[in-house]
Amino acid sequence: MALEDAKNQVDQSFTKQSSRGLSYENSFGGALSFLRRRYSKDLQGVDLAITGVPFDQAVTNRPGTRLGPRALREASTLQVFDPPYGWDGFSPLEEFDIVDYGDLAFDYANVPAFPGALTDHIRGILAAGAGSIALGGDHYISFPILRAYAERFGPLSLLQFDAHSDTWADDDMSRVDHGTMFYKAVKEGLIDPKRSVQVGIRTVNADNLGVPTIDAREVHERGPAETARKIKEILGDAQVYVTFDIDCLDPAFAPGTGTPVWGGLSSAQAAIILRDLAGINMVGGDVVEVSPPFDSTGATAIAGAHVAMELICLWGWTRRPDKTG
Repeated sequence: MALEDAKNQVDQSFTKQSSRGLSYENSFGGALSFLRRRYSKDLQGVDLAITGVPFDQAVTNRPGTRLGPRALREASTLQVFDPPYGWDGFSPLEEFDIVDYGDLAFDYANVPAFPGALTDHIRGILAAGAGSIALGGDHYISFPILRAYAERFGPLSLLQFDAHSDTWADDDMSRVDHGTMFYKAVKEGLIDPKRSVQVGIRTVNADNLGVPTIDAREVHERGPAETARKIKEILGDAQVYVTFDIDCLDPAFAPGTGTPVWGGLSSAQAAIILRDLAGINMVGGDVVEVSPPFDSTGATAIAGAHVAMELICLWGWTRRPDKTG
């Protein structure tokens, strides 16, 4: 930590002049933004926009993920002092223009209007030439986001870390449900199931629509490094959207989520897998289902904030100016 900077830096969410650089502001003080990035609605020259989606009206069990973006921003203040560990010195906060684009504005009482509002929100980010990492919110948010991405990139490969497949049959496209949206994404042609991967699954669904699955037991038996190699073989060079449902982690590591399931990945396994995925052609992603009311320790939000940083690294790895590996 640069102690001289720490004595003077405060509220960098608003006072920071550049969209690049580490931050030495005290983690326990100051206005919150994700990774102390500058808040901005101006995306000119921006490489990556972090945006919150505080929506949890699609849940089937415990609510509270509307508070996820706020908790993730707070937890992220622990990671802003140094480059992320394990990335061979790669420092995306210093090498890319990254901003906190703030949260999606929507009418909480008009749920049918929500999907279109979110698609428009992400569409605007992509039209400006930036990528996006979304902070949820429940897992339904991935579906409207994928619509915007598919408009721009065509059908995508989906890399889904999750306890649940979220491909339960639901042909009513107007329903807002966090357990059926990837069924709809396949049916709409937003994702290519054969080039997609589900990781960490440990609940029963008779039909996952042909998406290759590496369930939690296979991860435990295969190991995280070999799991990452298998994922990369399936994805190849396809354009990938990465979605990380925090319930992919075992409740011992992430209790603050709406539908926890035992037997999940550890934080250490997830960290190795994500790091070893460097080189995939990631175009966007999200971290979802962090529900702070069910975790008084803040450990779930800390895990989610680390996942989001790894997604930033994955997004930036193939775009860094000096590609050395």
